[in-house]
Amino acid sequence: MTEPSRPVIVTSRNGAGIELVTFLIVLFFSYYWHGLGVTVGYHRLLSHRSFRCPKIVEYFWVLGGYLALEGSPAWWAAVHRAHHKHADTPDDPHSPRDGYKHSYFKWMFKQDPHIIDVPTLSPDILRDPVYRILDTGDDALLLVANIGYRVALYFLFGWQVALASLVAGLMILQLPLILNLFCHIPRLGYKNFDTVNDAVNVWWVAVIAGGEGWHNNHHAFPSSARHGLAKNEFDLTWTIIQIQRFLGLSSHAYLPSADAIVDSPEALLPFSPLANNAEILKARAKRRAKGHKKLLVGLTN
Repeated sequence: MTEPSRPVIVTSRNGAGIELVTFLIVLFFSYYWHGLGVTVGYHRLLSHRSFRCPKIVEYFWVLGGYLALEGSPAWWAAVHRAHHKHADTPDDPHSPRDGYKHSYFKWMFKQDPHIIDVPTLSPDILRDPVYRILDTGDDALLLVANIGYRVALYFLFGWQVALASLVAGLMILQLPLILNLFCHIPRLGYKNFDTVNDAVNVWWVAVIAGGEGWHNNHHAFPSSARHGLAKNEFDLTWTIIQIQRFLGLSSHAYLPSADAIVDSPEALLPFSPLANNAEILKARAKRRAKGHKKLLVGLTN
């Protein structure tokens, strides 16, 4: 006589393991959606217009940044454009020259409306009615949207998903603040270009922030969709823009040409990884022979 099969009992340990796996998977994907929402959406697309894409793609990325508590896209771009205009001068909104704590978070409580003037600095963004609503709603709308999003995730998918999304959003919230500080302390990185400001390339910031840590390159060519210009400077955000272009979801991604790098007002430093690049050496020879000069080349579909 055969014995009856025993019921399979799911232990609390197994249940906890499933919850942990769920949490980690959602954390991973949320981190990159929110992070790329800042780097692709807020920064390279809206703040610098370094490429073009359909509105639905733009809103997808910008929503990721907004749900990481980054604030109104028009305000964020205004702060960033003011930073580029006044980098490491007394009018820079968040230069470490005014103190590390100021650069990391105190600047947000000491904003000069004459320097961060959203209508003046972000008129192109405010022409979009969606961004006008987000800017008018200010912090109140931001908090309602972010809390409401996590509450919806809780009721639809459970606490693991809601918590993972919240943790990812708070992690991404720190990245621009980390970049503002560490990528403007010269001893912590290196320069490819002799810029007049303190911006440096910091590899570990590039790793955690999708390529944004190649900050000296960015200040040398603010309109470039690609920040990692040397072979060893991996730029995840640029990779995503390239994938979008391959899929027909973006176009007109602006890059510095070899001639632009050679002829940049910020001279290419001799110890830069770019200094022995064959294309750049060729551009130098061409410049010497013909006086050729080009600023930016647009890549189109």
